[in-house]
Amino acid sequence: MTVNEAQILVDEWIKKYGVRYFSELTNMAILTEEVGELARIMARKYGDQSFKGTDLENNLADELADVFWVILCIANQTGVDLTQAFESNLQKKTLRDSSRHINNEKLK
Repeated sequence: MTVNEAQILVDEWIKKYGVRYFSELTNMAILTEEVGELARIMARKYGDQSFKGTDLENNLADELADVFWVILCIANQTGVDLTQAFESNLQKKTLRDSSRHINNEKLK
């Protein structure tokens, strides 16, 4: 599935099951919440925090998908083509950082 196809699929799902998109501000708050849930898993799985009993049911892949879902919603409702935006962003990063990381002694 392409990113564009994912945007279309989310839009169709919202129209069929979700009635309408939440407001942009609400979706931004939901994105923050979802990123927090992802951060909790990352801190426990890859960081120094220990798991709590309630953390064991959390799934990294599912939380990443939740974040992606809300990003797709925000892109749809604000008219952003994420494929085009990502391609432009990648080009920007390539021009800006083409030698920056390669020459970073901290990364060697």
